[in-house]
Amino acid sequence: MRSDLELLEAWRGGDRSAAGDLFDRHGASIYRFFANKVDRDVEDLVQATLMGCVAGRDRVRDGAHFRAYLFGVARNTLRSYLHQRKRTLVDDELNVSSVHDLGLGPSKLVVQRQEQRLLLEALRSIPVESQLLLELRYWEELSTEELAEVFGVAPGTIKSRLSRARTRLRGRLEAMLASHKELEATLTDLDAWASGLREQASKLVPSR
Repeated sequence: MRSDLELLEAWRGGDRSAAGDLFDRHGASIYRFFANKVDRDVEDLVQATLMGCVAGRDRVRDGAHFRAYLFGVARNTLRSYLHQRKRTLVDDELNVSSVHDLGLGPSKLVVQRQEQRLLLEALRSIPVESQLLLELRYWEELSTEELAEVFGVAPGTIKSRLSRARTRLRGRLEAMLASHKELEATLTDLDAWASGLREQASKLVPSR
């Protein structure tokens, strides 16, 4: 099996089957990345992310860092897209504004369980950068070191940002949930929540 970097190199050299293999391997993850943040253009953003990976192939140090590189490109693609949607947007605004604040439509994710719907809604109600951080941690299971690469900060900074993001999420859920017991059950089982949402999002990935 060819590595991610070998697939990137082959795609850049004109091997279209390599592009398909790369999408099969990572398409669901990239689709999940965008599906809970934008109300349209998800497929275009996935394609733009993969093309961006190919263009920046030389910046990947080794295969172990590929997923961090992939989501770093996805994050930059999302930021560029949001700037296009809202011309007055400034970078720092993503640290304080949510996708709701930016006027984006409903999530493309559809889930059946009430607590999952509430968590999706709560995620979309916290600052974009906090939403990105939590979803990459709990949906894609990126390590602290990988998250540090994605966001371009030190691992220690990621730990403090994760703590702050969880606090923000808890605050939104407290405003949405009437039962404190239900809130605690939801937040203390984030891994199970993430797994369930990840499976739901994967079902939306279109076939190539």
